[in-house]
Amino acid sequence: MSWHDKAMQSLDEGWRSYVRNLHKSLSDLEQDIDDAAKMTDSCTKEWCEATEHVIDELANAIYSIHEPSFMSKEDSKVIKELRKKVHDLYFKYKSAAK
Repeated sequence: MSWHDKAMQSLDEGWRSYVRNLHKSLSDLEQDIDDAAKMTDSCTKEWCEATEHVIDELANAIYSIHEPSFMSKEDSKVIKELRKKVHDLYFKYKSAAK
């Protein structure tokens, strides 16, 4: 395997790990929002500010992802799904924060 192939493989593995961790962060946050929505008066000012900050950070990270040229169609689909999920999660948060 050439140095170029090794470098591309390493880059691909790092990129996929990053995307997997973004997905896990969104899932964890979604669970927190779902739990909070079940409780009355769950959205304290501190909880709301912290949750909105995390959503903003995740949205910034997800929407700023450059889709590398080596990305497969499946990987591109994952990015689109993450963008939709963070968008949907924001509306779920807003519903829970009422």
